[in-house]
Amino acid sequence: MRSRRGPGRKAGAAAVVALLCAGAAAPAAPADVRPGPGAGQDHVTVRTDTGRVRGVRTTRHRLFQGIPYAGPPKGAYRWAAPRPVAPWRGVRDATRPGPLCPQVPSPYAQVSSEEEDCLVLNVTAPARVRGRAPVLVWIHGDGSVGGGSFFDARRLADRDLVVVTVNYRLGIFGGFAHPGLRGSGTFALQDQQAALRWVRRNAGAFGGDAGNVTVAGSSYGASAITAHLTSPGARGLFHRAVLASGEGMMDMPAGTMGPGVPGYPWFVWRRGREMEDISAEMTSSLGCAADDPARTLRCLRALPVKKILEVPFIMNAFQAFAYGNETLPELPPRALRAGRFPHVPVLSGATRDEHRTFVGMQYDAVGKPFTRADYGRSLATAFGGDAERVRARYPLSQFPSPAIAWSAVVTDRMWARGTHAQHTALARRVPLYAYEFADRDAPMYLPLPGRFDFGAYHAGDTPYLFEEAAAQQRFTAAQRWLSATMTGQWAAFARTGTPNGSRLPVWRPYRNADARPYTQSLAPDRIAPVDYAEEHALEFWHRLP
Repeated sequence: MRSRRGPGRKAGAAAVVALLCAGAAAPAAPADVRPGPGAGQDHVTVRTDTGRVRGVRTTRHRLFQGIPYAGPPKGAYRWAAPRPVAPWRGVRDATRPGPLCPQVPSPYAQVSSEEEDCLVLNVTAPARVRGRAPVLVWIHGDGSVGGGSFFDARRLADRDLVVVTVNYRLGIFGGFAHPGLRGSGTFALQDQQAALRWVRRNAGAFGGDAGNVTVAGSSYGASAITAHLTSPGARGLFHRAVLASGEGMMDMPAGTMGPGVPGYPWFVWRRGREMEDISAEMTSSLGCAADDPARTLRCLRALPVKKILEVPFIMNAFQAFAYGNETLPELPPRALRAGRFPHVPVLSGATRDEHRTFVGMQYDAVGKPFTRADYGRSLATAFGGDAERVRARYPLSQFPSPAIAWSAVVTDRMWARGTHAQHTALARRVPLYAYEFADRDAPMYLPLPGRFDFGAYHAGDTPYLFEEAAAQQRFTAAQRWLSATMTGQWAAFARTGTPNGSRLPVWRPYRNADARPYTQSLAPDRIAPVDYAEEHALEFWHRLP
C-alpha cells in the first residue's frame, strides 16, 4: 500500500468516518423486544446485589431486561469511569428492555436514543437450571448503534446457558479522549468490564456459574474482547472467549474502507494522542474550545445529548480504542504475540466473504455500481507498485462483477490475513478452535435497497446463534440444521472449553505446527475442515509488503 501511517489531525476524523459500517451487526429495528407477561407467562423475582428485579417466566425461559449494572454516566460523570448502582427498595420491573445508549439512525439500523442512563443488561436463562449453568456474556458489534436487547438469546438458553447481553456507551460517549481525562478513549471498554464484574457478583442468583463465564462478541464486540484479553482490569472476569469476525490484528490498506481513506497500521487501535485529536476536531463546532482543557471538558459535559448528536458523523468517528493508558496499557497485538494475556481457551473465526458487506453497502446494494475503473483505482490506491501483481492474482474475468472482485481482494488481504495472524498468536499459548462461516446463501437481515450477492457476509453468522426473525423466516431446512449445530457447538465450548460434544461434528484444535492448521468450515451442506490459507491466498499476500 502507499501509506500505512496514520493521518494528521485534520485528516484523522474524516478518515475514521470510513469505519461507520464496521461491525454492522445490529438488526434494523428491535424486532426481538418481547412484551410483558401474557398467555403462558408469569412473573419471577430474583435478588441481585443492589435489589430485587421482576422478570418474565415461560415454560422454557426466564427473561430479565434493563437491569442497571452501573450508575448513569450523566453530567460530571459523562466520560468518567462507570460508578456503582445505587441500591433500590422494593422490586424493580425488568420485564421490558431498558433505554438504548445515545445513538443516531444509520442506513442499516433505524433506531435512535438520547438517554445516557443506559448502562443496563439483560439476562436470559432456562426456566429450570440443574446445578450451575455456564454463563455467556454477549458484547454486541458496531460501536455506534445497537444495544443488548436486540439480541434474543432464547435459543442459546435452550442449551442450558445463562446469557447476558449488554448495553455500553457508543460512539463519542464511549470513545471520547481529552488531555488529562482519565480513561480517555476507553469508556466503552470500562463499561463492559463493569458488566462482567456485575456478572461475577450476580450470576448465581439467576442459576449461572460465576466461575465459568464465556465472553463472546462479533466484529467491534470481538475486537473489544481482544482488548479485554490484554487489559489488567479484565483479569479474572472470564474463563473463555469467542471472537467472531474480530479485527484485533487487522490493518487497513489505503482506500479499502472507501475512497480517500488513508491506510492505518491497525484497524481498531489508536494512540491516545490520536484519539484526542479526533475528539478535538469532531467537537470543534460545539462552542466549547478553550485554552484550559478542564474548562473545555466542563462545557462539553454540560451540553445536551441532542446537540452533540447533531454534529455530522460524530458517532461514527469513534470506532477505535485508545491504548497507552490505564485500561489498555499496551498495543493488544503486541501483547498477544508476546503471550501477555490470560491463557484461556478461545473459539475464533471469520466469514468467508467478510468484505462484501462493506463494498455492497457503499456501492452496488445502494445503486452505485462499482466499476472496472473503480477496481483499477482501488488497486492502485491500496497497493501502489504491486497493484498489477494483485490484478493478475484477482483478474476481473474470474468474478461476476468488479464489486465481487474487490471484495475478494480485501477479504483476503485484510480480513483473512488479520484472522490468520490472530490465530497464529493465540494458538502459541492457548487451546484455539478456528472456524469459517461459509453459508453463501445466508439471509441478509440489514434493510438495504439494492440487489447484491453478499455471500457469507460480515456478521452473517449472528442470526444462526440469536433469534432474528427477518433472517430465520427465510432459513431452509439445511440452514436450520446449521443453526442448531452452531448453537450446540458454542454452548459446548462455553461449558467445557471445547466445541465438541455428543452428536456434534468433530472439531479439532488449531495447531501452528500442522501443515494445514485445522479450521472448521460451517455451511449448511458441509461442516468439515477447510484449508483457510489456501482458500484466501495467504501465501501470495504474505509475499507482498
